[in-house]
Amino acid sequence: MEHDISYRPSFSLLTVSLEEGESIRAESGAMVSHDTSIEMETNATGGFLKSLTRSLGGESFFQNTFHATAPGDVQFAPVLPGDIVHRELDDETVYVQSSSYIAGDPSLDVDSEFGGAKSFLGGEGLVLLRVTGSGPLFMSSYGAIQAVDVSDRDDFVVDTGHIVAFEESLDFTVRRVGGLKSTLTSGEGLVCNFTGDGTVWLQSRSESSFLAWLIPKIPTSPN
Repeated sequence: MEHDISYRPSFSLLTVSLEEGESIRAESGAMVSHDTSIEMETNATGGFLKSLTRSLGGESFFQNTFHATAPGDVQFAPVLPGDIVHRELDDETVYVQSSSYIAGDPSLDVDSEFGGAKSFLGGEGLVLLRVTGSGPLFMSSYGAIQAVDVSDRDDFVVDTGHIVAFEESLDFTVRRVGGLKSTLTSGEGLVCNFTGDGTVWLQSRSESSFLAWLIPKIPTSPN
């Protein structure tokens, strides 16, 4: 399996080249195009209950798996304008913000049931997905992606709305910045403190911040 990410970093498009017999699994709605040698199978991965839990965690209830009956390409794109990053897993775990997961090897286990997922259910409405196994993982962002090596820092603080993913080797705690008054006046809410050795991927834009700016500007119809 080979891949190419074009039109970075604003409107990234992922092209995955599959050899005969290879497959890739993606979020429902992520597919842009594919060759006729690629067959698409839609199912509730992991069964009904796991799929239901996954959908409550921010993923699609159904996922699409693309199988190559002969060499061919399949293309994917995220919903929001931004970048795509590839991370090759080698029997390891990466935690991914639910809306940033776009595609991966079908053998990867994507789980939103673990206890740490609930830590991101605060004001941002974010949920963590635990992606475990070996194979390619593709993650998307709103805006550009920045990889930060936390190993060089004693403590690293990130607004939860700007988190794309981070490695399992990092410890994290989620906390609110100040009280309600400071949250309302500063515009900040939940932040995540990272410590340890590993990488965290950040996005340069926050969906919730954009919506907070946009919604007051939308005209409302008179009653």
